[in-house]
Amino acid sequence: MTVTTRPTRTKATGAWADGDRTPLNHNEAFKQEDDALNVRQRIIDIYAQQGFDSIPHDDLTGRFRWMGLYTQRKPGLDGTHTGEDDVGDSRFMMRIRTDGGKLSTEQVRVVARISRDFALGSADVTNRQNVQLHNVQIEDVPTIWERLETVGMITTEACGDCPRGMLVSPVAGIEKDEIIDGTPAVAEIRRRWIGHPDFSNLPRKYKTAISGSPRHDVAHEINDISFVGVVHPELGPGFDVWVGGGLSVKPILAERLGVWVPLEDVPRVWHGVTSIFRDHGFRRLRNKARLKFLVQSWGPSTFREVLETEYLGHRLQDGPAASVPAGTRRDHVGVHEQKDGNVWVGTTTIGGRIGADGLEALADLAEGVGSERVRLTPHQKILVLDVPPDRAERLVADLKEIGLEALPSEWRRNVLACTGLEYCKLALTDTKNRARWTVEELEKRLPHIDIPFSIHINGCPNACARSQVGDVGLKGMLEKLADGSFREVFQVILGGSLAEDSELGRKTRALKVAADDLPDYIERLARTYLDQREPGESFHTWARRADEDDLR
Repeated sequence: MTVTTRPTRTKATGAWADGDRTPLNHNEAFKQEDDALNVRQRIIDIYAQQGFDSIPHDDLTGRFRWMGLYTQRKPGLDGTHTGEDDVGDSRFMMRIRTDGGKLSTEQVRVVARISRDFALGSADVTNRQNVQLHNVQIEDVPTIWERLETVGMITTEACGDCPRGMLVSPVAGIEKDEIIDGTPAVAEIRRRWIGHPDFSNLPRKYKTAISGSPRHDVAHEINDISFVGVVHPELGPGFDVWVGGGLSVKPILAERLGVWVPLEDVPRVWHGVTSIFRDHGFRRLRNKARLKFLVQSWGPSTFREVLETEYLGHRLQDGPAASVPAGTRRDHVGVHEQKDGNVWVGTTTIGGRIGADGLEALADLAEGVGSERVRLTPHQKILVLDVPPDRAERLVADLKEIGLEALPSEWRRNVLACTGLEYCKLALTDTKNRARWTVEELEKRLPHIDIPFSIHINGCPNACARSQVGDVGLKGMLEKLADGSFREVFQVILGGSLAEDSELGRKTRALKVAADDLPDYIERLARTYLDQREPGESFHTWARRADEDDLR
């Protein structure tokens, strides 16, 4: 069946389905010249042997991403150097792929030792459920891979124009009221298509989320494709499918396809949607190449029709929308009963920073209470699973000693921070240190705030810390002063949220805050909200209706 409802294209988009695969930009050219997955062997055979200077440009700044490697920012360069050709260092950030944040204590310990031996003790957990190391040298990469592979871990396609690490409910299979466990589908997708040439050349990065939790704990609204647990009134538990979400400089929330998919069909539907993106995605311009722009162009009904008729060969079941109760927490922080009678202990970091020592201690403490399973979450949290209830209180106290708090303040619980100026070549401002300082100041000034209050700190416009969907989103910028010097400032975005009332945040006219004034500003904002809120009113609801003067 031929679909006739797609918008007519007036100029080439670079989509392969249009019949012309001529690369329309340099990224498309280097991907077409050589499958990026092939760079792994060159790293082992050539670059690790001959050193950093032996790496050609297209491998270094392009294909290395498919192996989870980015050159990091040279030490000591402030934000005024962002965008310069020589901002990159000869050391690398390495992203370790952990689909669903699943880690055994043995794996945690291996990563800690790799960090200590090869990454100057660095280790951050991300809101993509990965671990990032910094200061890695190319000569050490093959040895790092060997160590990771001994415990079943990889860096393959942790970055790049490919299916990146999948977000999965960190409590899949153990949550008492779980709708459905998506873990088997995740394992099948990873087994069949991660590191496979079928999808190693997508138009841009491609992010997947799968969760059967009633808490909707994988931020499905901002992923390229998401499967969200839902109960069909006749067919039972399955998944509601969403496509086309993403943030960055053009934030767009995902759209429902209106279908219900059983667990066993999730891999096939994932393959179909991913194939549509590969074939029809807009490759001409990098800033228009994400799936969200294709979904926006076609609309969800046309997208569903193409999926069914041209990629699956059959109609999908219509399905109900997944819903979540108002006020539901998504982050799994605290002590929670598992369906087997044990508990998990969910803890928060500040901006994901933990380091080699923290990882080693985490493994020791988990094993000390009889657990061998740790999970990372899509909110920079860390969970210890399978804890006997009578040992939970002691574990909570011990984890706090290493900076992982299961009973945190609202400020500590609800902060996200991207990599920032310390290592990222795109950043304009510091983030991790600002996050810690701001949280610690607010804990002193407003220690008893009684509502969720999220602060998302980003060092640039790319929104890796989800600035558009936090209560207070902060986008790093530089401001030129009268004497010609620059200072770090943040553009403020207010009232964003996901879950039961998903909405992008509000930009208020010329609202910027100097980095040094962040605690003062957020304290003032929070006090105004507490004075003006209606009974039960969340911060993001208030921020959407408040007068602009009250938001300053």
